[in-house]
Amino acid sequence: MKQPASRKPSSAPDWSAPVEVASVPETGRRLDLVADAAARDAIAKAAGLAAVPRLEAGFDLTRQGAEGLHVVGQVSASVVQNCVVTLEPIESEIDEPVDLVFLPDVEPASPAVDVQALEADDPPEAIRNGMIDLGAVATEFLLLGLDPYPRKPGAVFEAPPAGDSASRPFAALAALKKGDAPKDR
Repeated sequence: MKQPASRKPSSAPDWSAPVEVASVPETGRRLDLVADAAARDAIAKAAGLAAVPRLEAGFDLTRQGAEGLHVVGQVSASVVQNCVVTLEPIESEIDEPVDLVFLPDVEPASPAVDVQALEADDPPEAIRNGMIDLGAVATEFLLLGLDPYPRKPGAVFEAPPAGDSASRPFAALAALKKGDAPKDR
């Protein structure tokens, strides 16, 4: 079942696909999401990307105890980032697995908290007002999958020659201190 993605006010995530936990049957539920152009553009802008031509997610939701939810799935996307060397746009593919447990937002001392889930490497995510937002989950995993230093194949950074005194990072400040800097007045 394809779920439409919707745009929310700026205080909400750029891609929102809310799911009411109580609506997930005991047998589970499958959701396939596709971000619309407006959501992809907003995510690209917020993440400092040149573009996000494609963003999709597929999730299997199963009940986790009486009030929790287990979300397993995949986020896949095509993104355009600028090469850190040449600043040319390069397209890359993102394919991130998702495996999260959501539990009601309760006090830590409450017996309703699943102790095993709290002791796991990844603590559970909070269910707020009986809802989870799969669009926000997909966006988070997209951002986690981005290459922080994208480099175009074959791009090589060439540092200025070591003997060039003008290429030192503080050469202009050193010239000011010596009084060698040109006067604007």
